[in-house]
Amino acid sequence: MADLLLYEHPLSPYAQKVKISLREKGVVFQVKLPEGIGTGAAGGGFSAANPRGEVPALVHGETAIFDSTIILEYIEDVWPEPAMLPKAAAERARVRMIEDVMDTQFEAITWGLGELNFFRRAEGALKEEIEAKAAAQAKAFFAMLESHLAGRDWFNGAAFGWGDLSVIPYLNGAAGFGIVPEAGSKLADWMARANARESVSQTRAESAASISGMAQVDKAVKAGLFKRQYRDHRLEWMMKSGGAEVVLAGMRDGTIRFTGP
Repeated sequence: MADLLLYEHPLSPYAQKVKISLREKGVVFQVKLPEGIGTGAAGGGFSAANPRGEVPALVHGETAIFDSTIILEYIEDVWPEPAMLPKAAAERARVRMIEDVMDTQFEAITWGLGELNFFRRAEGALKEEIEAKAAAQAKAFFAMLESHLAGRDWFNGAAFGWGDLSVIPYLNGAAGFGIVPEAGSKLADWMARANARESVSQTRAESAASISGMAQVDKAVKAGLFKRQYRDHRLEWMMKSGGAEVVLAGMRDGTIRFTGP
């Protein structure tokens, strides 16, 4: 079997989804942190694998793939067992929609909280205002997720799968900022069971270990060495959550970037 290389950052929920899937299937892979990640000028094999300059990117022999969902689909095609997608078409569509909501809406919340707490884009009253909105938004998503667990042990149904690995990285990310499901709720119970799985616990431990490397990242931003990517849903979230001046300051100072070219 050709070597399997995953370009990633341990904090990326998109990369975490991929690692959990590979680990659930028992697929051996190597990981690599792209050189120049976060600068907007990453090069080498990573830029060839993903011209968008985002993690994750998967290289399998001569095949290079970007976008976490496309990567998950590729993994499912190449290593179909154990299956991560349910068998029924309607159920497959349901878990894919859960993934889409988490990837394109919930992700902006945890990403935005990272902007405030790691990259220190706002302080004082503005920070508190945006954080309060983030907490309220997350709780609304918790209610939606809770509804999907009605009559189910897992988002996938009877067994852990695609729907679950698409949710747990984001809920763990929110928990890192003190935002967690209500104790005793089905969602809280599900979260504990998901985190007890070896594939998830290993991925979560890698994420936690990488947080220490974020201690000085705000200084790198101020020095112009690090440019956070404001993708569509992230930009929308920051603007609607009270951070318009954060965006304008980042554009003025050249410390944020948009998807190129």
